[in-house]
Amino acid sequence: MTTQPGKEAAKAGRKTVKSPRRRAREFALQGLYQWRVGGHDEAAIEAHLLDGEGFDKADRDFFIMVFRGVIAQNAALQDQLQSHLDRPFRELSPIEASVLLAGAYELVNCPETPYRVIINEAIELAKGFGGAEGHKYVNGVLDKLASTLRPAEVEARRPRR
Repeated sequence: MTTQPGKEAAKAGRKTVKSPRRRAREFALQGLYQWRVGGHDEAAIEAHLLDGEGFDKADRDFFIMVFRGVIAQNAALQDQLQSHLDRPFRELSPIEASVLLAGAYELVNCPETPYRVIINEAIELAKGFGGAEGHKYVNGVLDKLASTLRPAEVEARRPRR
């Protein structure tokens, strides 16, 4: 039986090493949260985050792509997500909304990244920054969205009977 390195480290009480992309997603989430809640200028948020502690370990280009991309495509992403939500998008918590927007952005614009990776990363963000059960909601919504946006990829991952 083999276990994943991150899980072994977590069981042993050690911190897992985050990939540059994971760190970029965390910074993008922070920026999107600031943008949604505070209505701050996106350029000011971006500049603040780029100078933030620990950003040197993040994938700068990926952060910029996701942060700017979500803001630029915000209305379209909300429209795509809405049909998979159980309430109006504006009623979601700011963290869940930001995680869902970032996940939807990646599903639409990053076809080279497997949909399961995108969903798993979104789940981890929701676990780390959101409410107790928010990750389950994020998982369900993005899984449904992936079936719509990437039907062939999702179908190929389904177990055969």
